[in-house]
Amino acid sequence: MQLLWKGQACFHITAQQNKQEHARLVIDPFDPSFVGLRLPLMEADIVLVSHDHSDHNYLKAIKGDPLVISTPGEYEAKDIFIRGISSFHDDSGGKERGFNTMYTIELEGIKICHLGDLGQKELRAEQVEDIGTVDVLLIPVGGIYTIGAKEAANIVSQLEPKIVVPMHYELANLKFKLEKLEPFLRIMGVKNAEPQDKLSLKLKDFTDQESKVVVLAP
Repeated sequence: MQLLWKGQACFHITAQQNKQEHARLVIDPFDPSFVGLRLPLMEADIVLVSHDHSDHNYLKAIKGDPLVISTPGEYEAKDIFIRGISSFHDDSGGKERGFNTMYTIELEGIKICHLGDLGQKELRAEQVEDIGTVDVLLIPVGGIYTIGAKEAANIVSQLEPKIVVPMHYELANLKFKLEKLEPFLRIMGVKNAEPQDKLSLKLKDFTDQESKVVVLAP
């Protein structure tokens, strides 16, 4: 499996199903004119949308006729098992920015969790139970519109994933203010994190080691 970060909360995941076929999944495509970052056209079989804001729901960036999932529930397509879990975009019960859907994605025996624009300072017990064991956690760390570094580190402790990929933080050319990545890395004790172009995942590579932070380049 290959995981690419396109900036903001957008990821492109490709899973090999057999020698001839593969499945493509895109999460939270953004409107480049609103965000300020470049987003190429992408092909996808499935698109996940965490909430209906322009930096997360730009379906025009997707070629083909994908299955679009934008609400909590359980789904299955292309041998990928997806669960959408309701959460809040703020820490005021949704009164400021409404609801957000977190997704767990199971493919190739690996479980990925994308938290979308989570704004809760911590997950409720039932949310932790619904998410379950996580191999790869895609988590916002840029604050202001989502959780920041401190809250993100706390949620990492709640879920105890094997790999943590930070997202939704300040980047060059971003049109709105977010906090930088460095405060999250400091709290997590990460030094000299060299951004990777992609994250290649195989089930056999996962161990029982403590959570590892992987920084991706958009």
